[in-house]
Amino acid sequence: MASSHSESRIAALERLLDGIGRVAVAVSGGVDSMTLAVVAHRTLGHASTMIHAVSAAVPEDATARVERYARREGWRLRRIDAGELLDARYVANPVNRCYFCKTNLYSTIAPLAGPDTTIVSGTNTDDLGDFRPGLAAASEHAVRHPWVECGTDKSAVRAIAAGLGLDDLAELPAAPCLSSRVETGIAIDPRVLQAIDGCERLVREVTGAATVRCRVRRDAVVVELDDKALVSLDAPRRVGLAREVEERMRVAGVSRGLRFESYRMGSAFLRSYERA
Repeated sequence: MASSHSESRIAALERLLDGIGRVAVAVSGGVDSMTLAVVAHRTLGHASTMIHAVSAAVPEDATARVERYARREGWRLRRIDAGELLDARYVANPVNRCYFCKTNLYSTIAPLAGPDTTIVSGTNTDDLGDFRPGLAAASEHAVRHPWVECGTDKSAVRAIAAGLGLDDLAELPAAPCLSSRVETGIAIDPRVLQAIDGCERLVREVTGAATVRCRVRRDAVVVELDDKALVSLDAPRRVGLAREVEERMRVAGVSRGLRFESYRMGSAFLRSYERA
């Protein structure tokens, strides 16, 4: 059951969405956009369309989650290829890579949505305090951020999801795009992204870790785990996982040493990176 505070936030979001009218929700598969999509559809019905971009940069689990909810909730869902992997600016993996990702995404959604439909995103107020070049692309395409407009942060989104009975979303770990695992300045390769996704799923299955990141850095492949999982990873499993991850990455064209470390958010992002 939703708390009175969550109920008031849901009501505020419903009023906002009613005021917007027809919406196209950019659904990534994370808690923010998924919860927004659920409320949008329950509020607006067929005046809402969910748009999910599928590419090698999107984890398979995220796409499966979107499709599962679309069936369960009765969404009108459109799967698209935003073409970011065909954009040399994105593939170069600069500091502002996300700007080119979102530019391609919203440029693809806009003609599908039509002039009478507003694109909305799952951005929440916590995102405003981070380096988010994708927000500039959103502004250029008149994208609205209902969570921000309602003053809703990540913890409040999770509380709303729980109040709506969406427990799997409320407890969903953060899962940014797979390109975020590649150190700034190393070119984005679809084969490597697919290998990263497979390796992360393997490590989760073997360790039960809540958080896994398979980072491709210049000096090594680094498998990051939450502290609890890292401490409990015994030597035999560590050796076996290292061998399997190294082989999968080698097949994808990445031949580097491998090490395990504690999870650090955004550790592959080099803000000071400059291309030579």
